[in-house]
Amino acid sequence: MSKMHAAAPISPHRGPRDDSLGARLTSFVDHHANVLYPAPAIIALLALFVVPIAFTVYLSFQSWSLSATYLPKFVGLQNYVNLVTESRFHQALLNTFYYTILVLIIQLPLGIVMALIFNRPFWGRGVARTLFLFPMMATPVASLIGWRLILDPSTGVFRLLAPLGVPPITLLATDKLLIPTFVAIDTWQWTPFVALLMLAGLSGLPVEPFEAATIDGASSWQIFWQITLPLLRPVVIVAALFRIIDTLKVFDTIFVLTTGGVGSAGETLNIYAYRESFEYFHMGYAASLLVVFFLIILLFSLVLMRIRRGE
Repeated sequence: MSKMHAAAPISPHRGPRDDSLGARLTSFVDHHANVLYPAPAIIALLALFVVPIAFTVYLSFQSWSLSATYLPKFVGLQNYVNLVTESRFHQALLNTFYYTILVLIIQLPLGIVMALIFNRPFWGRGVARTLFLFPMMATPVASLIGWRLILDPSTGVFRLLAPLGVPPITLLATDKLLIPTFVAIDTWQWTPFVALLMLAGLSGLPVEPFEAATIDGASSWQIFWQITLPLLRPVVIVAALFRIIDTLKVFDTIFVLTTGGVGSAGETLNIYAYRESFEYFHMGYAASLLVVFFLIILLFSLVLMRIRRGE
């Protein structure tokens, strides 16, 4: 009986290892895909955001008049010292805060009220919602030009009061009425946005607390203050954050209606920075103003986000 030798396993054929540059590059990409694929987007974001901010900070320490003949000259903190001691900056800062506070006081409660109204079923609710959202969907500059024509004392709606002996009403030329007029127009335009956020928040609230409160005999006012508003508070904070950022950097409303305000009466920080940079060509001083402006917005955002996390 002959011994049978076990056949050796046949190894699969392996070709020569490819050490070419293309193969090594392909292997590198395969092993680092999680870094390489988002890299172009990250580089683009850095170029669009980080580089302009860094250049603005650099320019805030320079004195430059936007001239190719005279290069930027390092002046240290002198631009910031001038900023702190400038009365016009103080007025622009007060105007900005005044504008923002008025917007929040008016638009947040009004947006909540409108959301509560539109959250209830009634005949024609879809049409009413569409009409209410129309100011937000309109082109901002076009609507502001329309408001400028309406408020013009010689050609606007106020001229209809002239036969009644009413003197011309100049809302856009009266210092004390200038910012309230801006706020009224901003309220017409952006309260629908606040109401839309509130509607989204109301649609996501649980129904169990409301049913329990109704069974316990709570009134509508008690349900609103003790259940609806506390549950809606995170949405209110988000809406306040959006409106604070928008109103702090407001530009188009003031510029279109009054070409930058009447003197310094309606001049906000954004308008002040625009004038210093593109009318007076004080680029270094304007850059320091923008740095302070950015820090103010960042501070408000951090405070509101901290409040929201605490909720």
